[in-house]
Amino acid sequence: MNLLRSMILLSLASTMALGQSSASAHTSASPDRPEALIQRLYQQVLARPSVGIPYGTNLKIYAPYLSSALLQRMDVATACGRDFYRQHPEDPKLPEKPPFAWLELGTFTGGDDEDEFHTFHIERTQPENDGSIQINMRLTWGIPPEKPWFSYVAPVIRRQNGRYVVDDVIYLKAAEGDADWRLTQALSSGCNGRHWVGYHDVK
Repeated sequence: MNLLRSMILLSLASTMALGQSSASAHTSASPDRPEALIQRLYQQVLARPSVGIPYGTNLKIYAPYLSSALLQRMDVATACGRDFYRQHPEDPKLPEKPPFAWLELGTFTGGDDEDEFHTFHIERTQPENDGSIQINMRLTWGIPPEKPWFSYVAPVIRRQNGRYVVDDVIYLKAAEGDADWRLTQALSSGCNGRHWVGYHDVK
């Protein structure tokens, strides 16, 4: 078993074990304003970047900011990832990196490996018809003396048990012709519930 495969399997096992307990570990400590929630969450992301599905200590830190529905989606995606390896045990023909859409995704920042940014700014708060709140943000990247560049995300906030939590993250399109992409889409891509089905006939 190669090193990358071993590391991914370890993270999948850790996510499942901790995700179930984290869903019930929510406290009333979350801020009572959606902007304050996002400020605190992204301060944590700056300190502890997250690529792929959070696990271990990162999951424990992020879980109080996330909805039970989003934590459940992460748990289901983790089970789907494990099912992929059950279907392909020690297959030498497999690519070194498995085809999970979330594997190198910056959970709260988007893009491939976009896990290290320098600043964030809340641009506007937008209530939606379904009762959720979309918070549009600008993230700043680049290491001086490089010219900084920006990307844009929009966490989706909902009320749960009387407090605000993040229910999804929208990665806003970077150029004309691109499409917005969601964290929940990445988590379910290639999966039929807890089963890996690939990218054909996905339900």
